[in-house]
Amino acid sequence: MLRNVLSQRLSCVNPEPRSSLCWSGYARASSARRLPSPITHLGEWPGLAVLTPARRRHGCARRSLLAADHRASRHVGIRPQRLSGIPQCEGLWATGDGVTDDTAAINAAISAGGRCGEGCASSSTTPATVFFPQGTYVISNPIVLFYYTELVGDAKNPPTLLASPTFTGLAVVDADPYGANGNFWISDDNFYKSVRNFVIDVTAVPAASSATGIHWQVSQATSLYNIVVNMSTENGNNHQGIFMEDGSGGFMGDLVFNGGKFGIWVGNQQFTVRNITVNNADTAIFGLWNWGWTFQGVAINDCQVGFNLTTGSPSGSPQGVEAEAIIDATVKNTPVFISSSASTNGSLDGSLVLNNIQLSNVSTVVGVLGGDAVVNGTAGKMTIDSWAQGNVFTGTNGAARFVQGEIASIPKARSLLSNGKIVSKGRPTYADYAVSQIVSVKSEGAKGDGQTDDTAALQAVFDKFAGCKIIYFDQGTYIVSSTLKIPAGVHIVGEAWSNVMGSGSAFADQDRPNVVVQVGAPGSSGVAEISGMLFTTRAPAGGAIVVEWNVRDPANQPAAAGTWDTLIRLGGTAGTNVQTTQCAWNLTDASVDACSVAFMGIHITPRASAYLEGLWVWLADHDVDGAGAQITAYSGRGIFSESQGPVWMIGTASEHHVLYQYHLADAADHYIGLAQTETPYFQPAPPPPAPFVPSKAYKDPVFDGNVTSAWALHVQSSRDVLVFGAGFYSFFQNYTTTCETTFDCQQQIVSVDAASSASLYSVSTVESVSQLSVGGRPVVLAGANPNGFAQTFTAWTRH
Repeated sequence: MLRNVLSQRLSCVNPEPRSSLCWSGYARASSARRLPSPITHLGEWPGLAVLTPARRRHGCARRSLLAADHRASRHVGIRPQRLSGIPQCEGLWATGDGVTDDTAAINAAISAGGRCGEGCASSSTTPATVFFPQGTYVISNPIVLFYYTELVGDAKNPPTLLASPTFTGLAVVDADPYGANGNFWISDDNFYKSVRNFVIDVTAVPAASSATGIHWQVSQATSLYNIVVNMSTENGNNHQGIFMEDGSGGFMGDLVFNGGKFGIWVGNQQFTVRNITVNNADTAIFGLWNWGWTFQGVAINDCQVGFNLTTGSPSGSPQGVEAEAIIDATVKNTPVFISSSASTNGSLDGSLVLNNIQLSNVSTVVGVLGGDAVVNGTAGKMTIDSWAQGNVFTGTNGAARFVQGEIASIPKARSLLSNGKIVSKGRPTYADYAVSQIVSVKSEGAKGDGQTDDTAALQAVFDKFAGCKIIYFDQGTYIVSSTLKIPAGVHIVGEAWSNVMGSGSAFADQDRPNVVVQVGAPGSSGVAEISGMLFTTRAPAGGAIVVEWNVRDPANQPAAAGTWDTLIRLGGTAGTNVQTTQCAWNLTDASVDACSVAFMGIHITPRASAYLEGLWVWLADHDVDGAGAQITAYSGRGIFSESQGPVWMIGTASEHHVLYQYHLADAADHYIGLAQTETPYFQPAPPPPAPFVPSKAYKDPVFDGNVTSAWALHVQSSRDVLVFGAGFYSFFQNYTTTCETTFDCQQQIVSVDAASSASLYSVSTVESVSQLSVGGRPVVLAGANPNGFAQTFTAWTRH
C-alpha cells in the first residue's frame, strides 16, 4: 500500500525494483551521490565509517574513513558529524551471521570518534546514525546507546539482535546504563536517542533468568519505532520487552511484544505510546509510576493481565500511576484488562480514562488485585465507549465529582478518525524505493557546515526534486538567511536530526517576523512528510517564525502532511550564540535581543492540516554543550494553530516559551494526546508578554495582572478540540523552587474561553493553583485534585 501511494506522489519517477546490492530503506539514502549502480565503493564519503565482515578487511585506506566494498553481504555503518579519526581497524567488524558475537563491534561503531558516552553529560556536536543491514547479530552484553545516537535497522528486512544464552547485563539495548557512579546520564536530560526497525530476540536466554529487550530510561527527543521483541512463553519466565524506571519522555510507536513476564515495565513522568501489540505475556503493560501516559491504539492478545497499575498515595508518598488514558484498544482472551494494586476507596487516587475499548473473552474489565471487580466483563464481546475513574468537572462548576463508571461519550471530530479510530500513521521508511529515487542535498551542492549560507542550494534542491525524489539531508547544520520554501509534494529525511538553522538579519527583529522554513505555499495541498529533522536558529533571532505549516492533506489521504521524530530546538547548543558565555541565567549584563531565539516555534495556518508525531518545540533552559549549565533564552511563542483541521498532535511537547506553549485560536478539529509543557524558569520576573510585544496579527492572548506566567494551553474561539492526556508543569519562580512547597509556582496554567468547544481528559498539572480557567475565571483548582506529585482532573467538558 505504501508503495502504491508513494508512486502516485513521486510523479517524476516510477518505483524501481530494489537491487539486493543496495542498502535498504532510507538509512543509507545519501548513497544517492551519483555513484555508479551497483555501488561498489563508499570511500568518497568523508566522515563515513563502514564496518564490514572480517573477510573484507581492505577498507582501512584512510585514517578517518573505513572504506568498504558495498557488495559485502552485511555491514554496520556509522556516520558521525565530526569523525575525527579512527586510530585502528582491528575489532570493528560486525558479521551479522547469527554465530559470531558482534557486541564489541557494534559498541565500537557507536563510540568511534570520541563520542558522548559515560562521563559526558550531553553533547550536540557528535551525532551518529548506526545502520544495521539484514542479518542476525549475536549480543552477549548490552549495546550502549550513546548520547545523540540513532540505531537504524533495514526497514524492509529488519535485522535481529539475538541475545546469547549467556547474555549478561540489564538489556540488549541500554539507553542509560548503571555505572559505578550511577547512571551514565541524568534520566530527565537523556535526549536525542532513537531505535527503529529491529527484531530483538531474548528467547535463547534461559526462561528463569532475567532478560530485557530495551532499557529505555529517557527523556524528550527520543523514539522507538517498528520494533518486535520476542521472549520466552514458558510459565514463570523472567523476560520483559522494555524496562523503564525513570525519565521525562517521550514517544514510542509500532511495537510488538511476544511472550515474556511483562511486555513492557514502565515508570516515567509522561509518555505517549501509539500502536502497541502484546501477545501471550503474563502482564502486557506494568505501570510503576507516572504523572500521565496516553496509549493510543492498543492490542492485547492471550495475556493474563492487560494493564497492571500501581496505586500510590494522593500525597505522593509513595508515587504510583497517577493518570492513564487509553484510547482505541482491542483486548482478546485476557482474563483481566486493568488491575490496580489497591482500591481508590471512592476518591481520586490514580486517574483512568478509557475510550473505544473492544473486549472479547475478558472476565474483568477493571479490578483490584486480590479484590472485587469494579467492572465485570464477559466471555463474549463487549464494548466500552467512555469510562472514567477520577474527578470530573463540567462548565464553570468548580465542584469535583468523583466518578468510577461510564461517562458521556468522548466527542471526536469526524475528520480526526479512520474506521472509527483516531488516525495513526508510523514514521515513513521508504523501504521499497531504490537509491536512484533519493537525492542527497550535499550531492547537490549544499555544505551543511554551520557556516556557509545554504539557502540557494537548498532551495534549488526543492525546486528541482520536490515530488520527484525523496530529499535526504546528510547530517550537518544548514544555514538559511531567508525563508526556505518547501513545496507540497515533498518527502524529507534527516540523518540523526540534521539541522536547518535560520541565521541573519532577516530573523532578528520581533517587530518584523519572518519565516525560516515554510512548508507548503499558503493554500497548497499535497503530501509533505518530514522525518528526522531539527529546525533551529542562531541568535539574535527574536523575529524568527521557525516553521510555518501551510500544506493540507489531499482528499482522502489523512495524515499525508506531517512530521515524525522532528524537533524544533532553540538555543543551548554550539553554534546558536546562546550558551553560558552569552546567556547564563545569572549574567546581569546579558542582552535580551542577543539571547532571543524565536518569535514563534511553529505556526499552523488556517487552511492547513497536520499530523505531528514526537514533535518537541524546546526553548533550551540549559546548555547542552556546556555541561548542562542553566541559561536564559527567550522565545515568544511555542505552537500556534489556526487550522480548521484535521490536526493530530501525538506525543508532542512545547517548553519555556514566553507567552504560551500551545495556543489554538479560531481553530477546529484538533486531537492532542499527550501534550507536555514547562513554564519558563525566570517568570514572573518579568511576566508575559515581556520581553515580547503582543501581536494582534498572531492572535496573542491578552495578559492582565492575574496572569504572570505563560499559558501551557490557551484555547480561544475554537471548536471540536480534544485533549486526551496532558502534563503541564511549573517548577520555578525566578529560578527558585521555594514555590513547590506551597504549590503556587503559577496561578493559572490552562485557559478555555467561553466561545470554545473543547474537552479535556487526563490532565495533570504541577504547582499551579488553578488547573483550568474557563471564560477568564479559574474553575478547576489543584487543591481539589491531589493525585501524588501532580494534581489531576480526569475530565472537563463544556456541558
